Amino acid sequence: MAVAKEFHLPFAPADLLRDGGPGRYVVQEVLPACELPPALTAFRTAFRARGALAVLQHFDPLYSLLHHFRTVGTAVKEDALELMMQVVSHHSNELSAILGDSGLSHADRTAHLNTLKMNCYLLTGLVDAFETETCKNCLVVVDHAGKNKKNRTKISGSLWEEEREPLLRLLTQLLQLDLRQLWSGLVVEEEFVSLMTGSCYRILENSSIGLQKYRATREAVTHLLAAALTHYDHMFSATLKITQMLQHFEHVAPVFAQAVSLWVSEYGLKSLVGELLREIGQKCPQDLVRDASGVKGYATFITELAEQIPALVLSNMSVLLHHLDGESYMLRNAILAAMAEVLVQVLNGDQLEEAARGTRDQFLNMLQAHICDVNGFVRSRVLQLFTRIVRCKALPLTQFHSVVSLAVGRLKDKSVVVVKNAIQLLAAFLSNNPFSCKLSSTDLAEPLKKEVQKLQEMRDRDRSTAAPAITTEEEWEAMLPEVRAATQQLFQPLQEGEEEVLEVEETVENASEQITRLLRKLNYKSAARLTQKALCRFQGKEPFSGPTEENEEATILGVLKRLYTGSCPDENSEDPPHSNSSLKTQEVVAEEQSQTELVKQEMLVQYLQDAYNFSVKITEALSLISKMMYENCTSVVQEAIEFFVTVSQFGVPQALLGVRRMLPLIWSKEPGIKEAVLNAYRRLYLSPSGDSERARAQGLVHSLSLIMVDASLGTIQCLEEIISEFVQKDEIKPAVIQLLWERFTEKSQCSSLEQRAAVMLLGMMARGKPEIIGSNLDILVTVGLSEKVCEDYRLAQEVCNAISKLASNPKPALEKNNTPFRLPQDHMLFGCLSETVSKGFAQPSGHWIPFMEAAVMLIYQLAEGPEEICAHILQMCSQQVLDKLQEADGQKADAGDSPSRISDGATSLPTFLLMHLVSLVGQVALQQVAYLEVSVSAELRRRRILREEEKTKKRSDSSAKKQRPQSTGNETTMEEELGLVGASADDTEAELIRSICETELLDGKHLFSAFVPLVLKICNNPGLYSDSALSAAAALTLGKVCMISSEFCDSHLRLLFTMMEKSTLPGVRSNLIIAAGDLAIRFPNLVEPWTSHLYARLRDPCPSVRQTAGLVMTHLILKDMVKVKGQVSEMATLLVDPEEAIMGVAQNFFSELSNKGNAIYNLLPDIISRLSDPNCGVEEESFHTIMRHLFSYITKDKQTESLVEKLCQRFRTARTERQYRDLSYCLTLLPISERGLHKLQDNFDCFADKLQAPAVYSCFQTVLARFRRAGSKPETKALAEELEQKLSASHNQGLDSAETCQEGSETPMPEPAKQKPKASSRRQPLSTANRDEDFVTPQPRTLRNHKRVQKGHPSKKAIITFSSDEENSSEDELSAELKEDETPTKTTPITRSSARRLR
Repeated sequence: MAVAKEFHLPFAPADLLRDGGPGRYVVQEVLPACELPPALTAFRTAFRARGALAVLQHFDPLYSLLHHFRTVGTAVKEDALELMMQVVSHHSNELSAILGDSGLSHADRTAHLNTLKMNCYLLTGLVDAFETETCKNCLVVVDHAGKNKKNRTKISGSLWEEEREPLLRLLTQLLQLDLRQLWSGLVVEEEFVSLMTGSCYRILENSSIGLQKYRATREAVTHLLAAALTHYDHMFSATLKITQMLQHFEHVAPVFAQAVSLWVSEYGLKSLVGELLREIGQKCPQDLVRDASGVKGYATFITELAEQIPALVLSNMSVLLHHLDGESYMLRNAILAAMAEVLVQVLNGDQLEEAARGTRDQFLNMLQAHICDVNGFVRSRVLQLFTRIVRCKALPLTQFHSVVSLAVGRLKDKSVVVVKNAIQLLAAFLSNNPFSCKLSSTDLAEPLKKEVQKLQEMRDRDRSTAAPAITTEEEWEAMLPEVRAATQQLFQPLQEGEEEVLEVEETVENASEQITRLLRKLNYKSAARLTQKALCRFQGKEPFSGPTEENEEATILGVLKRLYTGSCPDENSEDPPHSNSSLKTQEVVAEEQSQTELVKQEMLVQYLQDAYNFSVKITEALSLISKMMYENCTSVVQEAIEFFVTVSQFGVPQALLGVRRMLPLIWSKEPGIKEAVLNAYRRLYLSPSGDSERARAQGLVHSLSLIMVDASLGTIQCLEEIISEFVQKDEIKPAVIQLLWERFTEKSQCSSLEQRAAVMLLGMMARGKPEIIGSNLDILVTVGLSEKVCEDYRLAQEVCNAISKLASNPKPALEKNNTPFRLPQDHMLFGCLSETVSKGFAQPSGHWIPFMEAAVMLIYQLAEGPEEICAHILQMCSQQVLDKLQEADGQKADAGDSPSRISDGATSLPTFLLMHLVSLVGQVALQQVAYLEVSVSAELRRRRILREEEKTKKRSDSSAKKQRPQSTGNETTMEEELGLVGASADDTEAELIRSICETELLDGKHLFSAFVPLVLKICNNPGLYSDSALSAAAALTLGKVCMISSEFCDSHLRLLFTMMEKSTLPGVRSNLIIAAGDLAIRFPNLVEPWTSHLYARLRDPCPSVRQTAGLVMTHLILKDMVKVKGQVSEMATLLVDPEEAIMGVAQNFFSELSNKGNAIYNLLPDIISRLSDPNCGVEEESFHTIMRHLFSYITKDKQTESLVEKLCQRFRTARTERQYRDLSYCLTLLPISERGLHKLQDNFDCFADKLQAPAVYSCFQTVLARFRRAGSKPETKALAEELEQKLSASHNQGLDSAETCQEGSETPMPEPAKQKPKASSRRQPLSTANRDEDFVTPQPRTLRNHKRVQKGHPSKKAIITFSSDEENSSEDELSAELKEDETPTKTTPITRSSARRLR
């Protein structure tokens, strides 16, 4: 019978189909799928009749269901699952009663055991089948079989998910029974436990099990496995299975970590943690490197486990530590993260025991060691861990300095992520520092010095008062050897006469004193004998009682010690005992107090020292982080901004520099960076502390005023952008604006600086809301432009700037409805401005000119007919000059002709008066041009558009009334005509403005014509007009007047560039560079032949001139107003300029240029050629620095390959060893790819003969070494080895030939043709005489002004030469103006030898 057979759990389902021997159950028949529904019905009927034991006769149909699971319908599967759950549940309830029955027969026990195995086998088989199906359905994105099947799959999957948790609870309930009774009280067979737990592991393999909606399922699996671990000795199998799953399924790591934590807390399975960690620890590090997914699972498991049960991880940490030296960075990260969790949760606090403190320090040292790990991810992770440790206040104060120092060091890390996390760590240190809310090293230095001095005084005082007394214990220890020797003599025969001398006193006190006196007199033998007698006589009395020693000798020594050490007072002291002890107590208390004070002072000094060291390190970090604000990585920039906000809140003085430095980032194209700057200023300035609205407003105004002290114009513009953003978003409270008006009107007491800052802030806010100024315009005029204006022109200047915010933007004026805002000529504003400018004209003041420029600009921006107002101002000021001249001439006539005076009226004028007049003329001229070109032109166009629209409306109305059929065609034609009319009208208007500028503004009838000769005279006679300020003002005015007319500009460009070249005054040169830049934009064809002179100023000896030239050339080149010739190498030399600001200009230029396609790639060959020229290049180290910067912009593979080929070919035309070295160094900067290596191989002959130079050979070796490190294919490696052999052979051959040459005649190396001696001037321009198609500067473009193109000009220009490189012995070299025939057309005419002499 089938019942009598024993059911053995199979290793594979097919095993049940094979006969395993007598007495073993075998499946007789696998039913076809169509017969399964009636078979299930039969089983259900039998189950109702016989209970769970019915499975013994109906196992085969259910086995057949598992066999055909993929083809069976969903309904049948679900019926089978539901039926088996009922069977197992029923059997579980039965077993709870049966297992307690001691009289269970062997047959019944076997039947129930077989039933249990069969039911569990079938149920777990269904679990596995459903899970497999669910996993497959999760992977299917589109079901091609049709909608019905897809829907059924979804329903089946959802039903299984609902039944999964109750099923697991059912199996858990079953395992919690004492099933060993079915195995006759023996151990439950391992196959059965594996069967039950296998379903759990199979469920956990589902990748979606970690989702929140399956939390109940995860908990059910955890409790089922816990039952197996607790009752069925599943520990070993679970350890192996968990580690195996961690290796193959990444998603199970958090699930198992949670499960292990629960098993420990609820079931007390602590040993499992050790087993799992030991199993991971025993993994071979080399194998882990190859198995990345397995390592990730282990790493996540360790990290999660440490977060949940850190104490147990700590006790088993030793088995993992050797992996810190392994290759797997993920495992290193996990172990270090576990250490950090242990430090935060377990080894934290001041109450740690000595052993725990040692472990803590050991972990911290390991973490610090890995801040410098070879892997960037590990370095980054450790910095994150230290950030967490610091925020949780788990870092001991003794470790602060070392960790901060390491974090500052990581700011220079090449990995962006490391740098970002280093900044975060330093910010965390600041936010959680235990020292102070104000961390200024200068503020901390003084108290530290004071407390150190106090500590030294306390130590000196203690040292002087402390008596060098020896304690009685120390005396006894010194006496002990002699006392012991004397005591030992007691047990030897006595000598005659001794016994009579030594008699014990009658009382204990007297006997004690007697013995003590003998000890002090060093009579040890007598003292010992008396003690021996006293012990016999006074038994049990102090001090002759006490612990009985092992022998009499020890007892005697013990009594002697007690007597001697207890008798501290001097024997001659006659004070009573209580007084003596009282004094003694007072001395002890005083000494203890002194020691306590000393310890406190030492702790205070150490605290201040730590705070000072911390502050110094933070200050060091500030300079490094401030340079990161302009990195390419957005996240680093954001972290740097956040850091400076934190630093500012802690009062570090240097933080203000960083706060200012971040201001230009408000113009960043990255929205994240711009928002970070806005948030930074929002936190720093818009959230001041204060009890009332007024107090908060005062704090905000004070903070913003501080940032504007000594601020540059660029800083103020950036701040204006930020404040206008805040105003537009209504983030600035009305109380702030009210306070600013009170400060400006001096209702609120403030200094002149604060008053000026207030009006500046009002102007910034008016950019966001012009009504702030518009509603109080009268107050601004009456207060800011009153009679006191002469006392503070800077306030008046800022008032003009603030009022100018009312002027509408000229670009929106193109729209018809946007009428520009203008005030009538008779408005009090213009009257005040005219009067103020005129009054100040005759007064010497360094601030009048900036105020005058702001006033004239404001008049042209806001006034109707501004040219009339400015003409009136010019006339009034001119009249004052004429009056002064007449007055001077009258005095000269009265006094007679003085020989010390020049007989020229102008010489009698004060210099400042002439300077004021010239500056006024230049500003009016410039603003007049801008007014015509922008405002008048826009207004003409606006009015024309309005007229045309009115005409169009009238025509459309009339055509609508006529209602002609062909109206559509007529309207179209009309619109086309209007378009043509509009285009021609634009040209007509532009031509009108141009003709006014060219013919009217500078003709004899116009006011400007009266002043132009004066300006030209000052510029043409630098010896006569030698004042530097006057010369600078005249030069600037000349540039401004040249902006009016192209004809005037053309006729005076020679003078302008001659002054720029030869003037000894840096101010003049700077002003003319700015003027030339503006002229290059307005009249590009006229200025183009003089471009080389602008480039020449990049080597000016004065840093301010170089910086100005760099800024001007940056704008001109980036706006394509100047051809980027080979002279752009002059910009490259600024990358090594000693001035940091100039270096920044050059770096910004090349950074922006790199965004213009292949610009830098196209220029590189020419730059290399010029900078490596031995006659006019740069030093070799500087060349390396420049090339490193420029090559960082070469990122495309094609560019790299092309440059490799060009550089190799360039070796053929190189003339000197320096050029060989430079070219080979450039090759080391390129990331050589496989194709690049082929280029090197193909062009090997170009540089083979140059390899004898050690530096060149070394560079090629560097190229190959970097190529190998990058990794490559085997065939490419073979090519690299072949190239290396050729390099080595050429190098050795060159050395051999060199030795041969030395042994023979010393023939010098061929040298290039002799060049003229190099001039010593820094301003000598670069030139190349190298013929190379790839490195020749491109042909200059044809000028639009064809009159200047010379006939017969050569078509090819192979060599670029400069006039400054030619010998010039002209006698007219020092003349202030070039001759007509020296005017350049295509090449540079001006020689610079005269400039060298002037220097």
